[in-house]
Amino acid sequence: MENSRRNFIKNTAVASLAVAATPAKSFAVLHPDKQPDTQIIGHNGYTYQIDKNWAKISINNTPLANCHEMVQDSKGRLIMLGDHTHNNILVFDKSGKLLDYWGTALPGGHGLTISKEGGEDFLLLTDCGWALDRTGNTYGQSGQVLKTTVDGKLIFAIGHPRTIGIYKDNEPFKPTETAVASNGNIYVADGYGSDYIIQYNSKGQYIRHFGGHNNANKDHNLHNAHGVTVDTRDKNNPTLICTSREENCFKVFTLDGKFIKRIDLPGMYVCRAVINGDNIYAGVCWSKNAQGKQFDGSGFVTILDKDNKVISNPGGAAPIYKNGVLQQTLQADNAVFMHGHDVCIDEDKNVYVCQWNANHTAPVKLTRL
Repeated sequence: MENSRRNFIKNTAVASLAVAATPAKSFAVLHPDKQPDTQIIGHNGYTYQIDKNWAKISINNTPLANCHEMVQDSKGRLIMLGDHTHNNILVFDKSGKLLDYWGTALPGGHGLTISKEGGEDFLLLTDCGWALDRTGNTYGQSGQVLKTTVDGKLIFAIGHPRTIGIYKDNEPFKPTETAVASNGNIYVADGYGSDYIIQYNSKGQYIRHFGGHNNANKDHNLHNAHGVTVDTRDKNNPTLICTSREENCFKVFTLDGKFIKRIDLPGMYVCRAVINGDNIYAGVCWSKNAQGKQFDGSGFVTILDKDNKVISNPGGAAPIYKNGVLQQTLQADNAVFMHGHDVCIDEDKNVYVCQWNANHTAPVKLTRL
């Protein structure tokens, strides 16, 4: 998977050079939609109208490389993290108007989580360590996690676990995601590194880690631990939903790292689980073709119900169950998305989709019907 990512980043660099030489226009104009905005996608009552022109930004003022993740703050603003160091963070209102931008220090900007403490919003940002140099070549370095205010003031940083004796010298740290529990504990998914979930307290002090590759019970292992989410749908029994993307599944753990079960999603290389109401939403970064082969330019969005059953795949084929088992899900014949990387759901149940390696596109809005 890392080789694929490196190749995609190189392709992105080539595209970046073309964009830099293009007059200022919106991204939607630079990259015409394959499908009209009137197209309706989704299934089983979770249907949406596509708006690829939602974000009102220009390539000269606020350039994008990859649009990685998005969250909504307590003021209703939509905050997006990308990996372009002119503006790692873009802040929109729900109409798509750009309200603010900041951040120049995260060349591998990847994961974005919001938490609330004492009535104030805070952000956790992950830099996954993969980036492009000024010549367009890929390089890798250790990643990091930053806790900041919503306007970018640094509170503290979490660096390589080797510095506190957790990792061996040959274990890389390239974090992709964080999650925050109600007690303030922070869970870091080392999804491009050593595939551990590392638990810290609210001050960034180490508690434990689990996952990785070497457990006796293989279900306890994670392979491309791309996401981690605290699932509070059962208020009396919160759990962790951890992505094992190479296995096309979510794995559910207790908050202290004990394995509970897996949620298989055949053919879906899912990113983090996003909880909204009774549902799980997730971007699907890659999907497979009818021959069962992963292919580039694929992906969609998937939605699960309170029983963790897939009920809709906007941009993908309708879910099919046989004898209670989900069958492999393909991208829709009329492709809508390229590499769905994250979703954000607002109070009207509209979905904002972030895409990776998708021709520098801004977030796409799906208006719930």
